[in-house]
Amino acid sequence: MQPLINTLFVGAGGFLGAILRYLTSAWIGQRWGRVFPLGTFVVNVAGCFLIGLLMTLLTERIMANPQFRIFLTVGFLGAFTTFSTFEYETGALLFDGEWIIASLNVFLSLIIGFGALKLGESLARNL
Repeated sequence: MQPLINTLFVGAGGFLGAILRYLTSAWIGQRWGRVFPLGTFVVNVAGCFLIGLLMTLLTERIMANPQFRIFLTVGFLGAFTTFSTFEYETGALLFDGEWIIASLNVFLSLIIGFGALKLGESLARNL
């Protein structure tokens, strides 16, 4: 019974995370254009920050229910972050000959995403 309940928590979190990802990426794309995949970049960096913050809070500070952690991290953030979309958009940029923009996307996503993860961890530990 427990695996089924965990699966439902992941699904519910994923449902909400996917909707928020779509709305966030669409809004950013409409507002600032789509030359650089800024919507995906912002979602991925935000996801890195949130997983650093939430996992640190929920395992070191709050000791939250494991199903709540599964809902937030595997479900919500798993659907909210868009690594597969990041890969697709980077590949499309390379296919179009946009080597500089593709390289910038990879570099910024890795470096700033990692920085956001560490910032989230640090914030959670110092609250």
